[in-house]
Amino acid sequence: MRILVVGKGGREHALVTALHESPTETEIFAFPGSDAIHTLAHPVDASDLATLTAFMQRERIDLCVAGEESYLIKDEGLAAACATIGVPCWGPPKESAQLEASKDFAKQFMLRHGIPTADYQRASTLEAAKAAIRTYPTVLKFDGLAAGKGVAICEGPESADVFLNEVFVDRRFGPGDLLIEEFLTGPEISIFAAVADDDYQIFAPARDYKRIRDNDEGPNTGGMGAVSCRSGMIDPLLLEEIDRTIVAPTIRGLQADGLPYRGFLYFGLMLTPAGPKILEYNCRFGDPEAQAVLPLVEGDFARYIESGARGKLNRDLIQFSPDWSVCVILASAGYPDNVRTGAPISGLDTVSDVRVYHAGTQRDSSGAYRTSGGRVLAVVGRGASREAAVTKAHAEAAKIHFADCQRRTDIGRLHF
Repeated sequence: MRILVVGKGGREHALVTALHESPTETEIFAFPGSDAIHTLAHPVDASDLATLTAFMQRERIDLCVAGEESYLIKDEGLAAACATIGVPCWGPPKESAQLEASKDFAKQFMLRHGIPTADYQRASTLEAAKAAIRTYPTVLKFDGLAAGKGVAICEGPESADVFLNEVFVDRRFGPGDLLIEEFLTGPEISIFAAVADDDYQIFAPARDYKRIRDNDEGPNTGGMGAVSCRSGMIDPLLLEEIDRTIVAPTIRGLQADGLPYRGFLYFGLMLTPAGPKILEYNCRFGDPEAQAVLPLVEGDFARYIESGARGKLNRDLIQFSPDWSVCVILASAGYPDNVRTGAPISGLDTVSDVRVYHAGTQRDSSGAYRTSGGRVLAVVGRGASREAAVTKAHAEAAKIHFADCQRRTDIGRLHF
């Protein structure tokens, strides 16, 4: 099976690894990929969606897997481009991907289908946004893709003003409106489902750690780590409630609204005192949750995805390990605001019995890896207990070094 994976980060490295390890014989290509990804997948000679489509047709690609979100909504969208040449795509069409690309679209969808979520208002100007904020803490969300950085939890007017200026004055995230959302309380949980039209399968839940420093302090990031377990993360009765009140109504809503969907669907949830409520959808696997969840998937992952992209989820093709999985991110100096890159990385050859996924690395002229992004590496440990997985992941992550590396020491420990 000839597979193209679209993306370049740690999530895509995890996807390529899972596809590569499938018992089905595969030949994998990656666009744009990275030096680490290209140790498992062939690089692709393309520059945009049009040349990527031509490549797929020329190379007779059997399956396209969307890793990152940007190509789902670029131009006509990756899924539509694949459809024109008859290539099954594991990723939704552009109109369905608006669930992630537009937070207002997603909110309207939730309200229309009775899916529990926070109350909100929409603002198109700085003045309207300030007028809409009546209590603190408040949650401000840029209405568009922002690489996981378009959300601010503001404790008071000072922090709100900083974020409002970023959105409306500096246009840090580009043109777009703002959602002013009710502040919810409770632990967060990430739920992932593989969706093929009106059928779906829930994978192992995960917990993401967004803040840069221990004890959930400091600014939000794209994620400093994650923990996952099929059965140990949340009570089975709570998972049933989440399925009944959020996941199943979402799938029914997609069908009712005529929004076709084949691919991974992420549900970011808050477990509030009033019950689970959805914070956001992502129309692909989360990052860094994918790095924690995918090592727990066993069986023929490649064939499972290919079958799903053709419209049928074949549950017999995969199984889920009962283990715990803990993902620890190593980030560059200055991340998330003023990232410094180019630092040599040492210790990669000393780690053992863990997975190391590359998110922001590049080989230099000598073949050694250097930092090239904000989040650099993900070190993932597995264990029969959470404590065993935590110990393994942190111990091995500590063996890897680069200048001013940022690493949280409480991933998998906090919130349990």
